[in-house]
Amino acid sequence: MIEQAIEWLVDFVHHFGYAGIFIMTALESTFVPVPSEVTMVPAGYLVQQGLMDFWAVWLASVTGTLAGSLLNYWIARHYGRRFLLAYGKYMLFGRDKMEKLDRFFARHGEISIFTARLIPGVRHVISFPAGLAHMDVKKFSLYTTLGGAIWMTTLMIVGYIIGDNKALVKHYMPYIISVFLFAVVVLVSWYIYRHRRNTKGALHGIVG
Repeated sequence: MIEQAIEWLVDFVHHFGYAGIFIMTALESTFVPVPSEVTMVPAGYLVQQGLMDFWAVWLASVTGTLAGSLLNYWIARHYGRRFLLAYGKYMLFGRDKMEKLDRFFARHGEISIFTARLIPGVRHVISFPAGLAHMDVKKFSLYTTLGGAIWMTTLMIVGYIIGDNKALVKHYMPYIISVFLFAVVVLVSWYIYRHRRNTKGALHGIVG
């Protein structure tokens, strides 16, 4: 059943071209759990075959990612927040937790959005807390685009190099994901170190 769904998605991309890539990557960033590699690895293979243009595929995938993410952000900002403020106390998510979420995204929203776009599973849902916290939409769009561009480019390169060999794709994807997870850990560790150092410096300046 899953294999049939994947084949249908690949055929969809082939048939609708760049519009299909935009639609699939937009869905991948919303409620529909469509793995981006299902779309982008075949697209990379089509680029390698000369059937698609690299930059057109890249642009379609990045704008699709941003469009889907903005949809989730908008829903959470305009409806999710209102719902949680009214009924969140019945789900152990009261106004105090909403305020903590607001403060967290005010301080760490950029790094959270950027790194989340590089983690499968998390990338699908990160737009919701950003919308709930009313994160600045310009910053949200910027870091969503940056993280999404890196992930989509990587998948395109995988497809370009490996081609349509599904066995090799399945073999190497866990390694690729592991590299991204390691990079995220390093980046977050550096961010925490820098944030604490700046905080100590500011406190020292106030005391001194």
